[in-house]
Amino acid sequence: MADLAYEASVWVVPVLIAITFHEAAHGYVAWKLGDDTAYRMRRVSFNPFRHIDSFGTVLLPALLLFLSGGRIMFGYAKPVPVNFGRLNSPRRDMILVALAGPAANLALAVISAVLFHFLQLFPHDVSMWLAETLRRSLLLNLVLAVFNMLPLPPLDGGRIAVGLLPRALALQFARLERYGMLILILLLFILPTLSGQFGMGVNLFDVVIWPPVELLYSLIIVLTGHV
Repeated sequence: MADLAYEASVWVVPVLIAITFHEAAHGYVAWKLGDDTAYRMRRVSFNPFRHIDSFGTVLLPALLLFLSGGRIMFGYAKPVPVNFGRLNSPRRDMILVALAGPAANLALAVISAVLFHFLQLFPHDVSMWLAETLRRSLLLNLVLAVFNMLPLPPLDGGRIAVGLLPRALALQFARLERYGMLILILLLFILPTLSGQFGMGVNLFDVVIWPPVELLYSLIIVLTGHV
């Protein structure tokens, strides 16, 4: 139980910061590009309590942490409301608003790597805890950035695809949004389980998400002077 409590302590702060900055970035860019919906709803904020979703920010991370024995913690916040019709240039600005979230996560990953250089300023026990927290922050933010760039609505990558596709095709593709979460659950959880029963072991995370995460991780480690 003590191990699980320790794992929770090094996961909670990275998760809250990652999802808060991700959503606040969407709202801020939308505000600057003409839509003040998120600003009026006080969602352009670094206060995590304004972004907490009872399932995605509380229940899901707690379940994953418990079921994985402390190895995995993942979550999401309430999506920031954006009225794309109020943006200065809706199709172009939709892409910029969508990019803002993953860009915020990439920035947090770089900051996490840079902060490793300052761990020696703290007492040993504190620096060990901070090192674990920063390590999880680095990986979590990279996973969130890559995951959200998958080209499936309602993920950011899906919104970018809608902004880039020809209008008629974009309208058809956007209709997938109502089924997006179901498709993700099927691909991320049900497909690996079913394929494993037949000895195939198809895992979207291992095939699609983890390779770019590893590449970005290696690049950030080099750029921040850790090798």
